[in-house]
Amino acid sequence: MGTLGRAELEAMIEEATVDAYNEGEQLTGLFTLLEECLDLPFTTAILGVEVTVHGVGLAPDGRIVALCSRGRVQQSIGILELPLPSPAPEGAEWIEAYRHWVG
Repeated sequence: MGTLGRAELEAMIEEATVDAYNEGEQLTGLFTLLEECLDLPFTTAILGVEVTVHGVGLAPDGRIVALCSRGRVQQSIGILELPLPSPAPEGAEWIEAYRHWVG
């Protein structure tokens, strides 16, 4: 991650928020493109434990979260705190755009 320049990130944000009138609608636009473009499921390690990321969601506090599971245990992790595997899954650049938008 971190390979896109500022202009590229801002173009992606513009694409996601072109019809948005407020911050909530901007968040929804970014979430929608992240949900559509991120290649799911994928595996990653959280605190040394392998988990499967099977989706993304919107938390009640307005953050985009990764929906993770290991066996029957499920947990939401803030997508900005999620360690990505190497190589990162297709569409992970939208996480970078979201990070830039959050500031």
